[in-house]
Amino acid sequence: MNKAELDTLIRGAERLQPPESKRKKRQPYTVEYIEEILKDLDLNIPLDAACASCLTTTFYAVGRLGEFTIPTLKSFRPGAHVTLSNRRRGSDRNGFQTVIFHIPSTKSDPANGEDLYWAQQIGSTDPEDLFNNHLRVNGLLPNSHLFAYRHVQGEKETLRPMTKPAFIARIHKAAKNRGLKTLQGHGIRIGATLEYLLRGVPFDAVKVMGRWKSDAFLLYLRRHSEIMAPYMQPDLHQEFIRYTMPPVRCEYTPSFGGIRGRWMRRPYSFVLGIAADHVHKDSEPLLGPKASPSPTTCSSLFQAHTDSKLTQIRTDLPST
Repeated sequence: MNKAELDTLIRGAERLQPPESKRKKRQPYTVEYIEEILKDLDLNIPLDAACASCLTTTFYAVGRLGEFTIPTLKSFRPGAHVTLSNRRRGSDRNGFQTVIFHIPSTKSDPANGEDLYWAQQIGSTDPEDLFNNHLRVNGLLPNSHLFAYRHVQGEKETLRPMTKPAFIARIHKAAKNRGLKTLQGHGIRIGATLEYLLRGVPFDAVKVMGRWKSDAFLLYLRRHSEIMAPYMQPDLHQEFIRYTMPPVRCEYTPSFGGIRGRWMRRPYSFVLGIAADHVHKDSEPLLGPKASPSPTTCSSLFQAHTDSKLTQIRTDLPST
């Protein structure tokens, strides 16, 4: 039996599955859900402080829960799991700060690991504020697990690595105390993807943040209409679309004379047309109304326009 035949049999079996045997879709964590969870956590208690920081770091870094926790207490190995020494700060040319965590071994790259990162947020779910609180309460050592917490057993106090079962148990308890549904751990990554897309972060940027090699992350989306709404109303959201959805092609419809001798053009795409059309308008004085610009020329013109816009935005920002 070849692969095509096997795939056909599997798809047929899936269609014949009764509804009750199918796995339910994993529901996403939201910022509002996390805010409610945090209300039940006492940030002065070591375990709660670590759980609060682990939850927000995993969420805003679009990480897998297994990357920031370990399966069992005995499985912790500093060379394979994230520790405090794997954290560093980064900043770009504009001074925008990020906190970077190097995961020594990940699902996508077991040998070299990958970097995850987040930036400071506004509100009670700010990962930086909660991480600093975690450090204050638990006093980690450089080789400690990133979300280790002080644990007292008898007269002995140790730094206990954060296991996935311990994290899930505490978060589920908090959810029940707040009258919320308990969600699976993978819902953190799904919810983070959804949150950034709803904020208008470009699809390609979210793909990079989540370290997806393909467009598989689109399967996680639960609120397609809300994410796509701005792109479905191009006349109302031109500025938004121009920055979040750059054109993937640059075409030029030959112009023709109208009744009053006006040059007319036909837009191409409701999503990509605005940005590309803006390039056409800006390029017209340089190329002429009947010119057909090359893809390289279009790309250069669009980049120049974007750079000038970003410079204008930075100039308008109040100095600190």
